[in-house]
Amino acid sequence: MKLVDQWSALERRLPAGWESVTLRLRPEQASDTGGAARLGGSMSPGLGGDELALTVSRIGGSTGANSARRLFGVLDDARVWCELRQEGDPVESAAITADEAGRVAPSGSVGDGWDVVLATLPGDWADLLCRLEIDSSDELPRTALLCAPLNPTKVEGELAFTFRCGRQAGYGVSPAMARRCFERLDAEGLPGRVAVLRLLSETDNVGSQGATWVVGGKTL
Repeated sequence: MKLVDQWSALERRLPAGWESVTLRLRPEQASDTGGAARLGGSMSPGLGGDELALTVSRIGGSTGANSARRLFGVLDDARVWCELRQEGDPVESAAITADEAGRVAPSGSVGDGWDVVLATLPGDWADLLCRLEIDSSDELPRTALLCAPLNPTKVEGELAFTFRCGRQAGYGVSPAMARRCFERLDAEGLPGRVAVLRLLSETDNVGSQGATWVVGGKTL
């Protein structure tokens, strides 16, 4: 079975809230292992014996699911036949969404959804890594423009952006400014969904401007 097909089957078995997963890649011919590692490029696979190890992140970027799919396609095209398997359990996201909290904004607006999500957070939260999903690729440029204060980062291969939010200090937009951006989306009838992917509480930014997250080898 082609690697692309193996990955598609494995991806379908991952839990809905998966965040990252470690994979093992074993070429049928041991002599192909070094070449497969070189083709790995930005995925930066680790080499151990006749196997490669790589971590795929749901959040996207150079180690995201679509990057992995492209790598597997390159290996298939190069006729480097490999067996793909999952190592261990995937890391599941601690994302907090309105649905998981059993609370959905009555109007379905992005602004109201943001209010609901914030209401689910612990009272001492300080820093957030968030995700904004939209429904259509046609809306990507306008959404990015209206939400420019968020400094949104496009998730590669997905109709989504990530952004950071700081409650009082540090990196990221303030909760109030984020709310204002979402009101702009609502005013133009652009639907979207917001979720908190990661949070930190009671941070003290001594000697820095704020906390950073490293997801799948990528600093966010």
